[in-house]
Amino acid sequence: MQPSDKALVPFVSVDNMMRLVHHIGLEKMITQIAAQIESDFKRWESFDKTPRIPAHSPHGVIELMPTSDGEAYGFKYVNGHPKNTSEGLQTVTAFGLLADVYTGYPTLLTEMTMLTALRTAATSALVGSYLAPKSSRVMAMIGNGAQSEFQCLAFKAMCGIDAVRLYDTDHAATEKCAANLKNSGLTVVLCKTPEDAIEGAQIITTCTADKKNATILTDNMVGPGVHINAIGGDCPGKTELHRDILLRSDIFVEYPEQTRIEGEIQALAEDHPVTELWQVMTGQAKGRRDDRQITLFDSVGFAIEDFSALCYVQSAIKGTDFFEPLDMLADPDDPRDLYGMLMRAS
Repeated sequence: MQPSDKALVPFVSVDNMMRLVHHIGLEKMITQIAAQIESDFKRWESFDKTPRIPAHSPHGVIELMPTSDGEAYGFKYVNGHPKNTSEGLQTVTAFGLLADVYTGYPTLLTEMTMLTALRTAATSALVGSYLAPKSSRVMAMIGNGAQSEFQCLAFKAMCGIDAVRLYDTDHAATEKCAANLKNSGLTVVLCKTPEDAIEGAQIITTCTADKKNATILTDNMVGPGVHINAIGGDCPGKTELHRDILLRSDIFVEYPEQTRIEGEIQALAEDHPVTELWQVMTGQAKGRRDDRQITLFDSVGFAIEDFSALCYVQSAIKGTDFFEPLDMLADPDDPRDLYGMLMRAS
């Protein structure tokens, strides 16, 4: 019994996602995803919004990230298990789905481990284009794991970075990152300490994975005028920055209700002032004001960014073979006769 067209949902596997990236070009795809995110942030009020739904365990966290703009519904399943690397596994894996609000039928299923890396980098660089000093040419990349190369290339493509200074407590990770960026057009400097990494950097990106209150940057390491892109802290008890840095910075967030639970600002009072990024993008709030201001993007990742990435992929695969039709939905001739469909399949 052959499935009907209504039963088939486009599915983008990891292999097809990688083919799509190579077809479009990595930096171009990051830039295009960023444009989709910016467009959706500018219609922020159209979306349903809720902090992601976590299931914590001693081993890590599994989360669902849902949202809808009233016409399409999307969610991402994602985990964060820092211990996985020591077992030869990814710290983060993910998949996502889009559905038609009118029928409730899914319209896209896709891997999102690769796509999350792309959209995280796209979000970081998009925010950097609003907040980082316009003269920025050097970025410190502290934490050289799976996300690091994407971050470096995103800031190169969107913010004009031409040099990156790499540091990780695991020097093998730094060597991996440097090797991967060898022919990227970036000047790559391997550093032995975080202090060395931030020397001369106008942008500081922190991307570490340990699920603990860590202090990757201390207050004396951060001078005036820099932009901090803090993307490693993303759940309760997981931070990267000394509290005093927060007190000297203008803090920008995606969705305060989620960031106050998961971000760097969990260390501050609940009424500590923050600026929402969608307001900066729509001109309702100020971003960078002067050359001495310290701007901090307290990034935790929000569902609208994943929605944007899903919509981008759905559009990008049209007319291509970068997906396969997945027999995912039962579609009986008579919608009331699901049992009959089952029996006729015997």
